[in-house]
Amino acid sequence: MQLNIDLSGREVLVTGSDPAARQAVRRYEVAGAIVSRLTTPGGSSNDGPLPERPFLVAAVDDGQPGWDPLLERCRAAGIPVSAEPAAGPAGHVTLVGGGPGTTELLTVAAAKALRDADVVFYDRLAPYQELPSLSTAELVDVGKRPGHHPVSQSGIEELMVQAALGGRNVVRLKGGDPYVFGRGGEEVAACVKAGVPVRVISGVTSAISVPAAAGIPVTHREVSHLFTVVSGHAPLTEKEHTHLAGLGGTIVVLMGIGTLHQLAAGLRRAGMRADMPMAVVERGYRPGQRTTIAELGTITTAAADCTNPAVLVIGDVVRVAEANRGCAEATAELDRLAASLMGA
Repeated sequence: MQLNIDLSGREVLVTGSDPAARQAVRRYEVAGAIVSRLTTPGGSSNDGPLPERPFLVAAVDDGQPGWDPLLERCRAAGIPVSAEPAAGPAGHVTLVGGGPGTTELLTVAAAKALRDADVVFYDRLAPYQELPSLSTAELVDVGKRPGHHPVSQSGIEELMVQAALGGRNVVRLKGGDPYVFGRGGEEVAACVKAGVPVRVISGVTSAISVPAAAGIPVTHREVSHLFTVVSGHAPLTEKEHTHLAGLGGTIVVLMGIGTLHQLAAGLRRAGMRADMPMAVVERGYRPGQRTTIAELGTITTAAADCTNPAVLVIGDVVRVAEANRGCAEATAELDRLAASLMGA
């Protein structure tokens, strides 16, 4: 059960050592509470007198023994006690895969990392609209758009490293998975070179999740037993077209609208049949999600007004989606209804 309580102007006593309690203190202050601190069992407040009867006691799990008697006395007096996790060690970087852009596909580990962050550097494909409800950290937009890179990749890496060296917990929030065309390997290398502790939290890649949002399975028994994921940022070579056409299975292209014409023409030259089914799924899991289905020989005309972010799917699995379209549309309608009810 989740309860939302208005803490504006309420006195909250946060217990626990300063390093462990720093995130909890910030969360309650952001919520509008008047926060007092108790850093050691039986000790005194480090920021003034303690409230005689706080509205809430937030007990941070700092690993110190001796807190239980105090917390039991609070409970016996009818003062609610909230258990709070300890903040992680200061001065590290966490690369977080944010999935295809909806918080419903954000992992539990990702949510915990955001909760523990001091600063979040995010891009436009991550679920950034909901960040204020997921983290009290400083939020910095470092997103790159086609032809517009306000912060270079090296600049992003420098910002991350400098923030971590300054003792801050850094989250680099990306769309999809950091290691699937996300330049996560480069950012890990930059942290390692600077001596900054770094870890990676995998995300749900759009290569699988966005086709699924349109009802397209990337593999299907007796239809496709393999799939290949390709970056669409730059045109492929003739050799690459030949390899892809000869592999069979399903081809998934991420961010491929800009090179769609070259891709379709190259695969045709490599021998792929003109009637191969193909889908363009725009804005997966976001408002305005749209799926355009055509054949390899006609897709450039059918998708003339499609824009990124989009995922291209080439293969007979697209026909599976057409057969199951009624089920997919019903599921999407139920999701929209559930979202509207939750927002009511």
